[in-house]
Amino acid sequence: MFSRIKEDVSCVFDRDPAARHTFEILTTYPGVHAIIFHRFSHAISNKGFKWLARILSNIGRFLTGIEIHPGAKIGRRFFIDHGMGIVIGETAEIGDDCSLYHGVTLGGTSWNKGKRHPTLGNNVVVGAGAKILGPIMVNDGARIGSNAVVVKEVPSGATIIGVPGRQIVRRETDSGKKAEQREEVAEMMGFDAYGATQDMPDPVADTVNRMLDHIHAMDDRMDKMCTQLHHLGSDVDFGPAPSLKDLEMIDCGKKKKA
Repeated sequence: MFSRIKEDVSCVFDRDPAARHTFEILTTYPGVHAIIFHRFSHAISNKGFKWLARILSNIGRFLTGIEIHPGAKIGRRFFIDHGMGIVIGETAEIGDDCSLYHGVTLGGTSWNKGKRHPTLGNNVVVGAGAKILGPIMVNDGARIGSNAVVVKEVPSGATIIGVPGRQIVRRETDSGKKAEQREEVAEMMGFDAYGATQDMPDPVADTVNRMLDHIHAMDDRMDKMCTQLHHLGSDVDFGPAPSLKDLEMIDCGKKKKA
């Protein structure tokens, strides 16, 4: 147990850049205090002293604002940042190297005895205010966004956001050719393509990228039409389309002269 407490303290340096030294962590970090109280109350509960374990757990809750039932199973190097308002139920299980932020609830959806709280795998991060409810599994490496409400199993490495929780489907990384096309179209139009080359689960960036793809397809189609018209003897201007910035400068110049 003491080796686990030592790991709980040392892992703070890896996950909180504000941590300066061990004495500061031991004296000012309520998340660490809550974990220490839980390690002792859990050990006492396993020896059959249920009431005493609950009393110790309540003392920890009073001092830290973090409620962890003595029956909850918590793995190694568990980190609670800020911590106020966290609730971890009796049958909850948490793997190694997990991190929870303030306002998180690992709660149940039933009054029946038995497994009724969630299980977190290894390397899971749960954002502030998130609620994970019921005997569901949050698999290794998952990320739960702030204020998300999760009631279904979460796959390994997934990111969940929203109410009810839904998985972010990251678009595949753009190929070099497509990324170049998007940059060319964006430059031709005279604006900075928002998120055009970044792998971001941002609906605005995704919409802009789709618009750039559509514009590029239309540009190719127009080039082919112009080529055919040229073969038919039509006098078509094949010069590159002017950028919006150039047009804006011309327009500004006219206004100044006026």
